[in-house]
Amino acid sequence: MTTTVPPRPEPRPTLRQLVRVGGGPRYAAALLVDALGTGLLRPFLLLYGITVLELDAATTGLAMTGGIVAGLACMPPLGRWLDRGARSAAVSASMLVRVAGVAALLAAPTGGVALFTLAALFLGIGNQAWPAAHAALVATLAEDRLRDTVLAAARAVRNAGLGVGALLATVCLTGGPPALRALAAASGLGFLTAAALARSVRVTAGPAAGRAGRAGEAPRLGAVLLANVVYVFCLNVPEVALPLVLVTVLHASPAWPAAIFVANTVLVVTLQVPVTAWAAARWSRSRVLVLAGAVLAASYLGFLLATPFGPLALALVTVPCTLGEILYAGSATALVTALAPPPHLGRALSRLQLSTGLSLAVSPAVITALTPLVLWPALATTTLTAAALIHRTAPPHTDRPPS
Repeated sequence: MTTTVPPRPEPRPTLRQLVRVGGGPRYAAALLVDALGTGLLRPFLLLYGITVLELDAATTGLAMTGGIVAGLACMPPLGRWLDRGARSAAVSASMLVRVAGVAALLAAPTGGVALFTLAALFLGIGNQAWPAAHAALVATLAEDRLRDTVLAAARAVRNAGLGVGALLATVCLTGGPPALRALAAASGLGFLTAAALARSVRVTAGPAAGRAGRAGEAPRLGAVLLANVVYVFCLNVPEVALPLVLVTVLHASPAWPAAIFVANTVLVVTLQVPVTAWAAARWSRSRVLVLAGAVLAASYLGFLLATPFGPLALALVTVPCTLGEILYAGSATALVTALAPPPHLGRALSRLQLSTGLSLAVSPAVITALTPLVLWPALATTTLTAAALIHRTAPPHTDRPPS
């Protein structure tokens, strides 16, 4: 009689292992420095245009919107560049173009609309290009079973850097226009340092085997990209939807939105890696993405039910909403890298970022146009529909990382 010994579960990857397979210490340092630079500048770019350059709010906002549009327009060429093998060079370029943006910002005189618009264009291109370039690099370096966790660790590091950078910038804002100029210069120096560190890694992808993809793969990828447009709305819940409800409906103190945003950031930084690793060890990526949709939809209905009970009740519901965000962020990019044929990985990731950027650009207008009684049920319904689409088009286990 023979006995079957069950396979021992894979040990959880250590921090050193994640750093090594995710590009090494220099690349990890590049991610952190880049995030700090972004945190120093991005939340206060509007204030820079209004306070330092003395532009009116409408002109400043229009220039920033142009930057987002320009960044999205650059996604198709970026995808083709990535498909030709660019990896660390593409990441470095996404940082260097922001250095050019900061230089234009610092060179802009009072009332300098043209240079501020140029700065917004360069910054927008860099901000939109980085996620796809980074995901392509990780997909090239990290073996499939570790890819989810490596991407999650990078997201945690980036959120931590953004939070610290924004906190430092907030402290410095009391210095007025000179302080904002100093923040911009520090941000540019950070982007330049990060670009040099990322380029020093020197990662490229060799010619990919020209597989056309398994039957049904293209519809599955299309379903994920379509569903992503809806899922991305969760990223603007703590930044747009909840502040709107707290201030305009509940007339709560502005401290409540700030506290919820900080709590969301802390939860993402601390839980992104363990939750992603735990989910990846148990379910396929598509199943995790479906679960994320269910959790998000339930939290949206929770916001609807909690509103009459005041700010504290809303704040408590942000915990499951953040959990849904973590599950979504930990599975969506990894799922696209698993579904995309290797010769078209860059284009698939650029389309993912295009859908993300479009949704982030449109969602504030949608959120602010709806009353809470309409907003939360609408978000819940569309998110459940998106989750059902993924469930129908993604057979279980076919995209599960090998153990």
